[in-house]
Formats: sequence, structure tokens, C-alpha cells
Amino acid sequence: MQLSDKTALITGAAGGLGRAIAERYAREGARVAIADLNLEAANATVNAIREQGGEAMAVAMDVTDEAAVEAGVAQVIQEWGRLDIAIANAGIQHIEPLHTLSFADWRKVISVHLDGAFLLTSAALRQMYQQESGGCMLYMGSVHSKLASPLKAPYVAAKHALLGLCRTVAKEGAAHRVRTNVICPGFVRTPLVDKQIPEQAAALGISEEAVIRDVMLKDTVDREFTTLDDIAEVALHLAAFPTAALTGQSIVASHGWYMQ
Repeated sequence: MQLSDKTALITGAAGGLGRAIAERYAREGARVAIADLNLEAANATVNAIREQGGEAMAVAMDVTDEAAVEAGVAQVIQEWGRLDIAIANAGIQHIEPLHTLSFADWRKVISVHLDGAFLLTSAALRQMYQQESGGCMLYMGSVHSKLASPLKAPYVAAKHALLGLCRTVAKEGAAHRVRTNVICPGFVRTPLVDKQIPEQAAALGISEEAVIRDVMLKDTVDREFTTLDDIAEVALHLAAFPTAALTGQSIVASHGWYMQ
């Protein structure tokens, strides 16, 4: 198994992409901490992993709360003694044109994606730097780390910013054997994306079918959504990669929506 004896913490892991990655990591031998704002849902994911023979724990975590992030990381270290992989995955979305977007809604999206990533990074690096083996920081970016779309200004801005954070961690962390990369999915049918479909339909004055066909999938090579399994596979590859040959990079998995 590719992650035997590794300990991973994933934010926003009670569902969607985070859960898919957690389940895949557990099948590959990792101990997985399911960090989420919704502790009940996190426990349900933990139970599902344990039923399949994996090792997992639930951690209540608001990624915008410094004390909560510090306490959650400390809980994982106390339980398992180390932290090998940390994934800043928690995210939200807000659909609205810039000229009517409130500062409060801008800040809310930026805080979850970018502030949350910083807080996890800071806490995780302090532990990884103490470990002879270092560690792996991963960030859940998006094709919107590369491109912009209408109605998503704070999300696009935050996802672009994660590239800069990742690259800085790659430079600073190298001396401590810490690698870091950004995963950039295309549209995946998670609750976050499903919520956007009617919102974009209303904002653009088109049908939900048209949002899927003419907005979300129009630039893919096969008109297919990226899948949870696709992203879990990329996350596994990046976590298991053995050297710093692959660090500070952004890996796009989008059915050709964005090619670099």
C-alpha cells in the first residue's frame, strides 16, 4: 500500500472531494483525520472508513478559526504522533456579479479558501519540520486557479492565490523535506457544484441544462464531468510521490477544459 504508516489530515473531508480522498488514502494504508465544520457528518465518514477496515478519526474544525485549526492539528498529533500529509480542501462558493457583491460575502469566501489554507499550513509545517521525513502539503485549487469565470470573483481570486502560497511553501519547506502541490480539478459533481447549477441558471437567465452544457462542460474534450475518483487518484499520486522533483506545481484534472 502506497501510504502505509502515514498520517493525513484533510479539511472539509466529511463529504465531496475531501471524503473521496480520505477513503482512498485509508485504502492505501493511511491513518486519516476527517476535519470538518460538521462533526456529525465527519463521524459518519469515519464510520464508513472503519467499516472498510481503515483507520480514521473525526476532528471538529472551522478552518477560519485559528484556535480551532491549532487544536485540531494538535489533536491529530496527540492521537497518532505525527502528521505526514495535510490537505487544505475546505471550500465554499458564492455566485454574484462583482458590482453587487458585498464585502462580507467576498471576505467569507476568501476566508474559508485562503485564510483556512494558511492556518492549516502554519500548524502543519511546525509539526512536519520536526519530523526527519518531512511531509506533504496539498491544496485543493481549481481550473479557476488558472482561468476566470463570471460571477465567481472571490472564489477565482482565492484559488489563484493558492498557487502563490503553494510555491512559497515549496521554497521554504524544501530544507525540511516538505513537498507541496496544488490539485486543480475541473467541474466535479459535488454538492458545491450542484448548488451552483441553479444559481448560475438564475443569474445568467438560462436553463440548468444550458449551464451544464454551455458553461461548465463546453470547453472539455468529451463533455464529461471530472469525477471524485479522478481527483482522489491525483491526490494519492501527489502524496506518495517520493522526491522533490514534483513540488510547487499545479496539477490540472479537467477533461481538457484547461491545458497547460
